[in-house]
Amino acid sequence: MKAPHPYFLVLVFALLIAASFFAFATFSREGDSKPDSLVYLAGRSVHVTLADTEAEREQGLGGRESLSSDEGMLFVFPQEGEYGFWMKDMHIPIDIVWISRQGTVVFLAQNVTPDTYPHVFTPNRDAQYVLELRAGWTEEYNVRVGDTVRL
Repeated sequence: MKAPHPYFLVLVFALLIAASFFAFATFSREGDSKPDSLVYLAGRSVHVTLADTEAEREQGLGGRESLSSDEGMLFVFPQEGEYGFWMKDMHIPIDIVWISRQGTVVFLAQNVTPDTYPHVFTPNRDAQYVLELRAGWTEEYNVRVGDTVRL
């Protein structure tokens, strides 16, 4: 049997590399909803996906169909401010927790449902972080303004 032409081997190698990059890119996109950090609140640990870029904060949990009881999304802003949140493209109800730079809960919005869109939920105090959790989480674990969050 005749050995394959070297150009054929180069082509096969290039296709394998391209397929690997495609698989990695697909995994990374699907992995966007996978937790990449831990937050501790009310004696519980929550696996959070960080939203620390403008694009990630804009997307948020929009489009998600579910959220387990031990996961959430942590929005990280460059400085403290009164950051408003709405339920655009949301399919699930959530609790929203605003957190100061020092790690103190400064405002809560509980059981916020998708049908509240376009209403904007805005805290009455500055926050640098916002934590979105499954609806009912803050009531279940008795989260209150003034509680400490370990980020």
